[in-house]
Amino acid sequence: MLDDSLRARIDTSKPHSARFWNYFVGGKDNYEVDREIGDQIKSIFPGLVDVAVTSRRFLGRAVRHLAEEQGVRQFLDIGTGLPTADNTHEVAQRVAPDARIVYVDNDPIVLAHANALLTSTPEGVTAYLDADLYDPEAVLEAAAGTLDLSRPVGLMILNTLGHVADYAQARELVRRLMAGLPAGSHLVISDSTATSEGMIAASEAYNSSGAVPYYVRPVAEIAGFFEGLELVRPGVVRVSEWRPELSGGAGVDTAVDAYCGVGRKP
Repeated sequence: MLDDSLRARIDTSKPHSARFWNYFVGGKDNYEVDREIGDQIKSIFPGLVDVAVTSRRFLGRAVRHLAEEQGVRQFLDIGTGLPTADNTHEVAQRVAPDARIVYVDNDPIVLAHANALLTSTPEGVTAYLDADLYDPEAVLEAAAGTLDLSRPVGLMILNTLGHVADYAQARELVRRLMAGLPAGSHLVISDSTATSEGMIAASEAYNSSGAVPYYVRPVAEIAGFFEGLELVRPGVVRVSEWRPELSGGAGVDTAVDAYCGVGRKP
């Protein structure tokens, strides 16, 4: 149930990225305005649905890799969006019930749903911060109330950095976040990319809808976020191509216009 302060912050007259993405992955936490622009964009570029679905699958594989193979027990998920199936804490705590997860977003409807839906195992912890990517030091300070920042952390920034228009600023935000995490921490990023005319047209249509803009970038710029880190194999690749064996590779479309990577802080 939304309280009055949260309700006052929600604008249902314009599409919103979290609700729009929720619609594309089959969720129910969206409004007519989100579905309208979603249907319009699907008519322009049907492949965006595949981007949404395969990006979500990548999240699960990346978290599973960090928890199973790297022994990571702490995750900081920035720009979490609306909860759906197989959220970061669910995947991590299936592998390690004592895993601790902090979600970060600054959208009121995400906050309302996170408080209701983001649960935890008895052994672990799941927390939510109403905080802003543009203030990395404040995010880290608040996250330290749940996470031990002297131990490795999996920093998840999925389908979020496209909202930062200036690439240099986006890289600096990532650098500042990683600077506050110890060696052995991992950076996990995925974003839609300017790798087809259809995706570029879809981005332009979304940005003209009145929603907070989302900018698709060249693959080389996605790779640039990992400067100074040790890339986990297979490097920066399409989200559908990142270790598909971790999910059996079912339903993979290798032509999706979204790239990802996982990098380790040495």
